[in-house]
Amino acid sequence: MKRTFSATAPPSLLRFVWKHRALYLMLVPGVAYLLVFKFFPLLGSAIAFKDYNIYKGFWDSDWVGTKYFVQFFTYPQFTRLLRNTLVISLYQLLFSLPAPLILAVLLNELRNVAFKRSVQTVLYLPHFLSWVIIGGLGYMLLSPQTGLVNQWITQTGGSPIHFLQEPGYFRPIIVLSSIWKDMGWNAIIFLAALAGISPSLYEAAKIDGAGRWNQFKHITLPGLLPVIMLILLLKIGHVLDLGFEQINMFLNPITYETGDVLDTYSYREGILRGKYSLPTAIGLFKGVVGFILLIVANRASKATTGQGIF
Repeated sequence: MKRTFSATAPPSLLRFVWKHRALYLMLVPGVAYLLVFKFFPLLGSAIAFKDYNIYKGFWDSDWVGTKYFVQFFTYPQFTRLLRNTLVISLYQLLFSLPAPLILAVLLNELRNVAFKRSVQTVLYLPHFLSWVIIGGLGYMLLSPQTGLVNQWITQTGGSPIHFLQEPGYFRPIIVLSSIWKDMGWNAIIFLAALAGISPSLYEAAKIDGAGRWNQFKHITLPGLLPVIMLILLLKIGHVLDLGFEQINMFLNPITYETGDVLDTYSYREGILRGKYSLPTAIGLFKGVVGFILLIVANRASKATTGQGIF
């Protein structure tokens, strides 16, 4: 007999949602977080086109069009800010991405479970330290008077080096500190991906006489490729976002030449000088550039490797 429903019966979609209401309730905190902290703040991007005055408020501030974009692009140090941001981002892509991959492969080769867990715990700990603590550790290590590194240099007959005051050392310090802090934590993703590779592939490779290098090249690396491309694409989307805390902890006026980036300039103009419209314009510029780079990189990745995030 044909089944019929009354005119007051809810649509099938509503019935489906009600049936799985417990799962949808679990989504509420995450959706609320995205709406409150990610989507609603996008409305504030209109400040970039206003001469925002904290006393007048958002609605009563005067519209000025692209005034602050022009001011930013014609800023005498615009080239320096953009160059420093891109160079440090490139260094982090070249060195910070392979480091956790190599660490994960090495950890995966350990057969002593107790030793492996101990090493993992030690390597994960720096991730939970704030950049304030890491900045203090960096000063203790690199100080020309009391730093351990300079003490070793003087004991070997050399002269103390002012690492934190030399522009040439700023970028290596940033990249190395970033690797040390997040290498162990980021390796978790690659360890999970390694666990998904079938052991039978390695057994077959050993029977065929493949060594460790050939196993890595023909089994491990292809198995990790989807994860590598995912992380790479996400990093490309944030190529202009270096993280204000890390840069600011090591930055000083002497190292502005190689270390002053868009985030630190926005902090000085927005927080210290109260020019809220200019940092908003810079943030909007960074978002647009990151979105374009992500689209281009995703299409290039799908065309070459078949892997993409959308």
